[in-house]
Amino acid sequence: MVGATISVSGTYDGHLLRYVGTGPLGTGTQDEGQPAMFRLAVGAVLKNVIVGSPAADGIHCAGTCTLENVWWEDVGEDAATLEGSSSTQTMTVECGGAKKATDKIFQHNGAGTMIIHNFFADTFGKLYRSCGNCSSQYERHAKFDTITATGGSEIAGVNENYGDTAEFLNIFVNGSPTICERYTGNNTGAEPPSKGTGADGVHCIYKTTDIHRL
Repeated sequence: MVGATISVSGTYDGHLLRYVGTGPLGTGTQDEGQPAMFRLAVGAVLKNVIVGSPAADGIHCAGTCTLENVWWEDVGEDAATLEGSSSTQTMTVECGGAKKATDKIFQHNGAGTMIIHNFFADTFGKLYRSCGNCSSQYERHAKFDTITATGGSEIAGVNENYGDTAEFLNIFVNGSPTICERYTGNNTGAEPPSKGTGADGVHCIYKTTDIHRL
């Protein structure tokens, strides 16, 4: 049981133990502003962890970080969030999976690039969202390679007006989720309107042969 955020510098190996929140981390709601179960410093690596339920707001990265072989049993507010303002920072998710995300799995609030590789998602709203109404907005990029998704509504949402991009390769989906949706983001907190869906070669980048319907 975890009752306070675990701060990680360097490498933290969870040895595939299950971490379950209690007290202030003992929520599984969609309320904004919840604390994270793990907070990763710039350059930190979190690996071999099972995030159980409840888990509040999952994992926060202060900047460049790596999540390796991390699994979420029941996503709370979000599974993981990239913060930080450096355009060169990168959050890498290598092997893992998440299920039961009422809204988003990965939230991109900061700048930089999120790379998600060898990932399984089951029953979710959005696999990835570039924040549509954060008070500080950035150009953000996402790259997806070898993703299997089932029971989801949308793989990625990006902000067209901030120059966001999302690239897709080897995407396997069950059902008919939207692969990529373009929004007009803002910094006022208003709900961002959709500008369209599908590949446009600029913001949503993929070929029909990159998407495999199961």
